[in-house]
Amino acid sequence: MVDSPYSPLEFALLNDWQRDFPVTARPFEQLGTRVMQSGIPGDGADGTVILATLKRLQARGAVSRVGAVFAPRRIGASTLAALAAPAERLEQIAAQVSARPEVNHNYQREHRYNLWFVATAADQTGLAAALAAIEGETGCAVISLPLEEEYHIDLGFDLKSPHKHRVDVSGTALCEPDARERQLIAALQPGLELVERPFARLGERVGISEEEVLSRIVGWLEDGLIKRFGVVVRHQELGFHANAMVVFDVPDDQVDRIGGQLATEAGVTLCYRRRRSLPQWPYNLYCMVHGRSRGEVQPVIERLSRVAGLPAQALFSTRRFKQCGARYFAETPESEAAELLDE
Repeated sequence: MVDSPYSPLEFALLNDWQRDFPVTARPFEQLGTRVMQSGIPGDGADGTVILATLKRLQARGAVSRVGAVFAPRRIGASTLAALAAPAERLEQIAAQVSARPEVNHNYQREHRYNLWFVATAADQTGLAAALAAIEGETGCAVISLPLEEEYHIDLGFDLKSPHKHRVDVSGTALCEPDARERQLIAALQPGLELVERPFARLGERVGISEEEVLSRIVGWLEDGLIKRFGVVVRHQELGFHANAMVVFDVPDDQVDRIGGQLATEAGVTLCYRRRRSLPQWPYNLYCMVHGRSRGEVQPVIERLSRVAGLPAQALFSTRRFKQCGARYFAETPESEAAELLDE
C-alpha cells in the first residue's frame, strides 16, 4: 500500500489476517507469534500488543470486526434490495432502512434506484416480512434481487494488490442449524470480543464450553459454512473511495460463460448472478469494482464491457449509511438460551 498511514504491524493485521485467523483458545497470543515469524519489524508483538493494535484500528474505523464471514446461500436467507427514494426524503428513508436489524449494508448509488441495501433473516418468511415492513415504513416499492450463482465472492480485500484475483470455491447446500448452533451464530455475528480468550467469552454468552465453541467453528470452516474467519476491514477508511456496482443484462444461456470470464478479470472484487426484477430491473450479472478514485475504476469498467461484449451500467456509491456484519439470528438472553438448549 503506497504511503501507508499504518505501521508495519498494523498493515500486517489489516492485510494478512483477513482469513486464516487462529481458532484457538488464545488466538491473539498465537497471532502475535505468527506475525513476528513473518518478519514484521518492531520490538515484538505478544498477545497484549496485538489486542491493543486491533482495538486501535477498530477505533479508527479501519477494522469493522474480527470474526466470521458466513457463505452466501449456506445459512438463513438474504437478498440485495433497492428502492427509489425521493431526493427530498432520501436521508429520512435511509435512516428508516438502516434502523432495521435485518439490514447490514445500506448505500446511496447514482441511479433512479438510489438506495441499495443487503438484508438477511433466519428464513425466507422473515426476509419477506422485513422487506414488506420497509415498504410500509418508507412508502417506497422495494425490488429484491436474490443471489443465484457465485462466480467470485471472496469478501476479502487485498491492500497490496486489490486487483489480484483469488480462486473462490464453496458449497451451496443450505445449512439448517440446531438451537445450540443458532445461539452460537447469533453471538458470533457481531465479531469476537477483543479479549485474551474470546472463544471462552462466546461460550459464556451461549452457555457452552470453550472447547465446543472451537470445535463447531472449525467444523464450519472445514464445511465452508464460514467462508473466512479473520479481520474484516472497511475499504473506504483504507483509501479505496471509489466503489462501483457494474451490472449487465446477459442472455440467460450466456450468463454463466460471461460471468466466469469477468470473475477472472483484474479489478473485479465480486462477481455473481442475481435474479432479475422485471420490468423494473433487467440486469442479472453483477461485478463490484473498488479503487482509490473514479479515474482508477473507470478503465476497469470499460474493459469489462469489452470482455462481456455488452453495455455496462455502472452505479457508483456516493454515501454509506450502514455497514456491519450480517445478522441471520437474534441473540437470545443467556437465561432464555439455557432453557432453549435444555429442550
